[in-house]
Amino acid sequence: MEKQTDMAVVTFYAVQGTAGSARPSVLLCVRGDWSRKLRYANNSNYKNDVMIRKEAYVHKSVMEELKRIIDDSEITKEDDALWPPPDRVGRQELEIVIGDEHISFTTSKIGSLIDVNQSKDPEGLRVFYYLVQDLKCLVFSLIGLHFKIKPI
Repeated sequence: MEKQTDMAVVTFYAVQGTAGSARPSVLLCVRGDWSRKLRYANNSNYKNDVMIRKEAYVHKSVMEELKRIIDDSEITKEDDALWPPPDRVGRQELEIVIGDEHISFTTSKIGSLIDVNQSKDPEGLRVFYYLVQDLKCLVFSLIGLHFKIKPI
């Protein structure tokens, strides 16, 4: 039986523009059956393209690294109250559940560090910005490696 403290779920969504076309959404989770599943979806709707969906199971060391990245970022100490609210340009949502701790953030699309520095809470938003970059890098690397490797 899984202990509640062993559960981990990280979800990231980015929605862009007034049309609401969803950009990369990422889900990493460890559930009760200990299936460590990575899900990636990208609905760019470019030239009426279909949604890109990828799924892969990952080793427990990937989930441990994910937890380490989140812990090192200290995102759980931040509050999104002073961050720019979602607007016509876009929105980003990050939800993290690790054990008994559950935290979620919502802000507008961040184009660069200039947007971060001009916010009312540049230090907190910088933590969010870099954590999202790290998570995207991890996920895109895992997805890329998983689907490029051919079994023998």
